[in-house]
Amino acid sequence: MTNDVIVVGAGVTGLTCAVQLAETGRAVRVISRDRAAGTTSSVAGGLCWPYRILPEEAAVRWSVRGYEALAGLAGTEGTGVRMVTGTMAAASVPDRWRDAVPGLRAARPEELPAGIPEGLRARTPLVAMDAHLQYLERRLAAAGGTVERRPAGSLDALTLEAGAVVNCSGLGARELVPDPDVRPVQGQLVIVENPGVEEWFVDADGHADTTTYMLPQPYGVVLGGTAVEGAWSTEPDPAVAEAIVARCARIHPALADARILAHRVGLRPARPAVRLEAERLPGGGLCVHNYGHGGAGVTVAWGCADEVVRLLDAAA
Repeated sequence: MTNDVIVVGAGVTGLTCAVQLAETGRAVRVISRDRAAGTTSSVAGGLCWPYRILPEEAAVRWSVRGYEALAGLAGTEGTGVRMVTGTMAAASVPDRWRDAVPGLRAARPEELPAGIPEGLRARTPLVAMDAHLQYLERRLAAAGGTVERRPAGSLDALTLEAGAVVNCSGLGARELVPDPDVRPVQGQLVIVENPGVEEWFVDADGHADTTTYMLPQPYGVVLGGTAVEGAWSTEPDPAVAEAIVARCARIHPALADARILAHRVGLRPARPAVRLEAERLPGGGLCVHNYGHGGAGVTVAWGCADEVVRLLDAAA
């Protein structure tokens, strides 16, 4: 009954779910109004680290699985994944995450930027999202899955087309389900030419509207950022961009004069807690919801995909 599956959403969550399902032998179609390159996932900085996601225990479990999966892809041409060393300022982490990340340790004073009293050092996956989304699309196609560009319509209607539906619609779940608990957390970033940044750096309070991070990618350095709850605009604010560069330049002064390549704004699909559960819809069809990952979509995608497979297997 659940061998034919429709996945709603072509971001990293949806595509990763689709890959997992297709590689277990299911016939999978991904339905998305937007191209993968037009989703929020394509704007993400791509650091594998649990950020702004609840419930914590499950999120850490999913993140550990994500770390293992992405680390396994690192260095393989075309995946968009590299292992990069960096510093997470003033961070405390759950024991399970600490145990999962080899070499994670407290930073020594000489390893910390001026004005940063403490932090953690780690070598973690850093994902170039456009390349990674293209990799997932290729992997899905190789497993026999397809992607259709069209609106989802309604979940009930989709269950008439397939044995089960997996709802990875992100912020779209606000209208599709509908779920008013889903809300945007706006993130603005600036991409600049790399003046010699080799390590990532993040100083992010999970409750603050502003963050400071620099993520060296093959196409430049991603500078951030913001985390403004309830803001729907995707237009870059020049004053915010200027402040982002200034904050990052205090950590790495050469960034102050780096040539700006692009401005980007994305809307993280936040929720008080991730919704990952199976539901019988009013029409009787089976839907597995998998949305509300906030700023940790790339980190937890593989772990959540495992859970989706388990839920569908249990319903078969």
